[in-house]
Amino acid sequence: MEQKNVKLAMAMAWLVVFGLANKRCSCAVVQFIFGDSLSDNGNNNYLTKSLARAALPWYGIDFGSGLPNGRFCNGRTVADIVGDKMGLPRPPAFLDPSLDEDMILENGVNYASGGGGILNETSSLFIQRFSLYKQIELFQGTQELIRMKIGREAADEFFREARYVVALGSNDFINNYLLPLYSDSWTYNGETFVSYLISTLDAQLRLLHKLGARQLTFFGLGPMGCIPLQRFMTSSGGCQKSTNKLAMAFNKQATQVLENISSSLPNATFRFGDAYDFFQDLIDRPHMYGESTLQAFCGHRLCCLASAFFFLFGFGDHSVWMMAGFNNSAGPCCSLGRIRPTLTCTPLSTLCKDRSEYVFWDEYHPTDRANELIANEIFRKLGYKTINETGPTNGTVPTNGTVPTNGTVPTNGTGPTNGTMPTNGTTPTN
Repeated sequence: MEQKNVKLAMAMAWLVVFGLANKRCSCAVVQFIFGDSLSDNGNNNYLTKSLARAALPWYGIDFGSGLPNGRFCNGRTVADIVGDKMGLPRPPAFLDPSLDEDMILENGVNYASGGGGILNETSSLFIQRFSLYKQIELFQGTQELIRMKIGREAADEFFREARYVVALGSNDFINNYLLPLYSDSWTYNGETFVSYLISTLDAQLRLLHKLGARQLTFFGLGPMGCIPLQRFMTSSGGCQKSTNKLAMAFNKQATQVLENISSSLPNATFRFGDAYDFFQDLIDRPHMYGESTLQAFCGHRLCCLASAFFFLFGFGDHSVWMMAGFNNSAGPCCSLGRIRPTLTCTPLSTLCKDRSEYVFWDEYHPTDRANELIANEIFRKLGYKTINETGPTNGTVPTNGTVPTNGTVPTNGTGPTNGTMPTNGTTPTN
């Protein structure tokens, strides 16, 4: 009798394993996002020892409830907006305590971390952050969980069908190479450092392909020499041209890396999301970008008729009379009065009167409105199309919309090392 029960148990186990191994995935197409503070949607808020956190007002003031949600912006990130336009669900932060396998299958995961870089040593001054290698390690842990949930074959299909965004690299310059206290600043010159970054990025992107990524977009660097922090450090208040040259050199080589991967690896569609020239023009000619003048200042039927008249008969420069653009592309909207630079926006900070008139939210990051224009440019250039029928509406609050008040965090500078996913209110530990 006992022997029969053992055989029955073995048969049932075999059926379960066999069934999982041959299960097909009917999952939604989701996103997996890797990046830095330009894409972080809450991870660093759970790293309580990190000096790069968007956990205080006025971050998130124009997003849903207006509470800080981990985004280093007053509203949405470029990744938020591009995903929305594609009809993809917004992926929750990896360290969101509510994240589980079902949520991953429905929404994907965002691993982006403020201060994150291509190099592990980048932004070590921030104490805690996830480098790209760490984010990929966490992704591998996610894959194991999904394989256990739906079986290897279905999981492999799920990850192959997903969309991948990688958006980082500026910290490797701003918070590494350009700071004398980092050894990279005196080990390399500009040319050799860019080559070092690119060779590392190439290996990381090939690793993601090995792990199943087939459709990936890398968001290139913007004119990082024009962020308010960099301009503040010049005597003229103008852009740091040498820093912008580094960004352009990086973008040129990164484009080649993506083309090489797409042509050499099976079924790889790795694309470069380029908005450098557009962003530079937005900074140089901010008044040319914005809302319709008539919509902003009139709002009644007579003005609509006037708008149609001028448009149909071609009077004047359409790009001028239709635009009430940005008024400030040099300084941050959120600052501590005349005290600059301030590395973060705080409750003591003073906000500009009209956030829609500013290109930059703080010393580093664009405003929601600027992000929308940048995202639209990337979407247009890549010829993206809507994938899923529905996606989150603009300004919806993510599930981690409040700052965590408890939970333990890893004590080192790189975050968890075991690739596991939190299943309660605590972050993974070593």
